[in-house]
Amino acid sequence: MEAGRPLRVVYAGTPVFAAQALDALIGSRHEVVAVLSQPDRPAGRGQKLLPSAVKQRALAANLPVLQPESLRIRPAAADETEERRLRREAANQGAEEAMAALRALQPDVMVVAAYGLLLPQSVLDLPRLGCLNIHASLLPRWRGAAPIQRAIEAGDAETGICIMQMEAGLDTGPVGARHVVPILETDTASTLHDRLADVGAQAIVAALDELSAGQLVFEPQAQAGVTYAAKVDKKELGIDWTRTAVEVSRHIRAFDPPGAVTWLEGHRDEPPLRVFQSQVLRNDGNATDAPGTIVAAGPDGVDVACGQGSIVRLAALQRAGGRRQPADAFLRGHPLSPGVRFISADA
Repeated sequence: MEAGRPLRVVYAGTPVFAAQALDALIGSRHEVVAVLSQPDRPAGRGQKLLPSAVKQRALAANLPVLQPESLRIRPAAADETEERRLRREAANQGAEEAMAALRALQPDVMVVAAYGLLLPQSVLDLPRLGCLNIHASLLPRWRGAAPIQRAIEAGDAETGICIMQMEAGLDTGPVGARHVVPILETDTASTLHDRLADVGAQAIVAALDELSAGQLVFEPQAQAGVTYAAKVDKKELGIDWTRTAVEVSRHIRAFDPPGAVTWLEGHRDEPPLRVFQSQVLRNDGNATDAPGTIVAAGPDGVDVACGQGSIVRLAALQRAGGRRQPADAFLRGHPLSPGVRFISADA
């Protein structure tokens, strides 16, 4: 492939997933001229304002960073209070200033990865070659905010990275590159996230090389097989022990981090336990204990009865305010005996 000229790139991203691709672009022959990231957010016990992972990488590379609250110009509401008017006007001013800065940069392309803010059509139309998105699924499956978690939760055998031309719809644009990544039986959201971030970083550099050479071909997404990956709600972290061990294990792995939750029977009013590193121990339908019952607890894990006579093993646990620990270390400080029951989230 004959190389085209290096592209002027504006990069928009916020979390760790997006930081790896930014690193790859900084190290490529293309020129990152500016970075968009969400405003610093309070985090930790002290609620100190902290920069995003992408902003930290950008500053380390001496790149200019834009952090508007929004890129949309919001009209006044009929019942708008004075406080809301001031906030809206400040946000609109920030959006106008960011747009002016972007226009002055004259980017060839914008690359977006988990930015977290909606891009209005005025932004999508600004770069000469449009906006490319690094999306962590095999589109059109799992459009939306949480494709990694939903793929594990659904028991998908594979997922991947798509490089997509952005348009007004939610992850509906044509796809220029597709990279398949298998989902392992031991994968958690964390481990799969890390592999996909690595693939995405390599994929976007290759895609920009093809784009600059005029050889990146975009194909419309299929109309069939569309699914949506809703944002993870903390209310859905609770484990339903009446489901099969296979389903429970997928649930635990899909929500690691932050950790699926459960309660000991009689302690529903207390902070929950978080559980991790699940393994289907038995799925033959012959287990007889009621769902949620601990059938064994030892150095290898805590074995819990699930629906349809199945058993899942929990290899790591965490009490509220404590650290995540392997089962043997957890049990030394917090013994769990066979016959004790975990209860489901809606109990």
